[in-house]
Amino acid sequence: MKKVMLVEDEELILQGIFNIIDWNALGLEVVHMAHNGQEALEMWEKEPVDIVVSDITMPVMDGLTLLRVLREKEEKVRFIILSGYDEFEYARTAIRLGVESYILKPINEEELERQLKETVEKLDEMYKEKIKYIDEKTQWMHFLSGKTEAGGYAEYAGILDIPSQTERFYAAVMKWRLDELKENRITDVIVTLKKQEPGLRLVHLLPDSLLMILVDPGLDEEQALEYFAGIQNRIESEFGIFTFICVGPAFEQFEQLPEVYGAAMKMQKYLMIEGYGSCISLRQVQERKSGDINIDEAQLRKLILKKEKESAVGYLEDLFINNVRKDVSVSAIYQMAVKTAMLLEDIKKEYKLESEKLHDLPELVETIYRSDDIFGIKTVFIAEIIEIIARLHEENSQYTPVVRQIIAEVQNNYKEDMNLKTLAYKYHMNASYLGQIFQKEVGSSFAQFLSNTKNGIAKDLILNTNMKINDIAREVGYPDTSYFYRKFKQCYGVSPASLREMKKY
Repeated sequence: MKKVMLVEDEELILQGIFNIIDWNALGLEVVHMAHNGQEALEMWEKEPVDIVVSDITMPVMDGLTLLRVLREKEEKVRFIILSGYDEFEYARTAIRLGVESYILKPINEEELERQLKETVEKLDEMYKEKIKYIDEKTQWMHFLSGKTEAGGYAEYAGILDIPSQTERFYAAVMKWRLDELKENRITDVIVTLKKQEPGLRLVHLLPDSLLMILVDPGLDEEQALEYFAGIQNRIESEFGIFTFICVGPAFEQFEQLPEVYGAAMKMQKYLMIEGYGSCISLRQVQERKSGDINIDEAQLRKLILKKEKESAVGYLEDLFINNVRKDVSVSAIYQMAVKTAMLLEDIKKEYKLESEKLHDLPELVETIYRSDDIFGIKTVFIAEIIEIIARLHEENSQYTPVVRQIIAEVQNNYKEDMNLKTLAYKYHMNASYLGQIFQKEVGSSFAQFLSNTKNGIAKDLILNTNMKINDIAREVGYPDTSYFYRKFKQCYGVSPASLREMKKY
């Protein structure tokens, strides 16, 4: 059942409209009956509808104003306008705003019913077009995944009207911010480009991506990059839409399109560095440096633990902004961000910090890989550091001398096969009593603290060296590698090998 709203300031007419139509027979349900545009708008906010039947002249907010406001909220809502004024200006305004029909009062029952039927049919057609559009996207994604059989390429080339004798192609992927854009604006862009660029073929794929295929053998790769950059500039100036474009290498056979598309999609991660408004090529990416971004973990840790908020935030600002150059690789940024996340996780675990505002390690890592740019990552980390320092200010517990000695013993001799019993003997204490003190002050058992220390050192070796995982396990005192894997994953939520892959990303 499609939902309907009736808007009329005269109660008698409002009830009359409701009663003269067999709404169920038309597959319709009247869910709102309002007396002016403002009241209708408030009802809409609670439950949107598919069709609005509205008078024009009403107090507070008239019908045409209501139409304008609802059009901004939802392009697909259909309008039938009622009016007792046979004036051309009203009709012209209503038509310009995209109403289904303009009916004069007194209302003709048959005319209203006919208009409602036509409106339902139009909504059904719009739904079918939407389903077809989604289905076409799915087919294209299947094709671009490289799973199409050899005979299927000609079909897709035909859909795009690709000349059979074309000797060279270029493909680029354009991305835009979905949360700042209505879909109809991209439709306008596509229609305009199709009219203005006869050599360009367009496929709207993901909600925020457009595949552009340039059929022009006369351009070299540098000229092709300039061509797509020119398109980007026009879209920005004419439509106010900021985009990020990745241009793949030239290719000579249409069958190579999935491979080139894959290369362009991999470059999308460079949005983090370049930002919207940039257009980059594969050659530019390959020329970037792959060296690490130096992060002084000890210095950042020291600033946080000394509760020097301004200095810690300043260090992070410098790390993410001043040290991140345009020629650095994205993998270096990811590695630096993951190191920072692991450092903060270690501090939170060591000092037993808990807060709804703090994120665990998997949440921080997910934020890193989902962020469009380094500014988003930096903002999350700064908020995390500020909250950590706030929690540290609330931390009043002081370790007793014996617990401090045991912590120092673990940090200096973590490779040794130590346990609480031998340490209790060393410090002339009852093992059970010492275990209770340690648990109360540190917040974890001695065995868990020893495991966390080993895993923290192993984490640093994984991120900062090329040592094999087996060698790292032995280095931190785990002769059994499978046991090391299990304990590491319990501590950080990812396996040692997965963390090493994050470093390579």
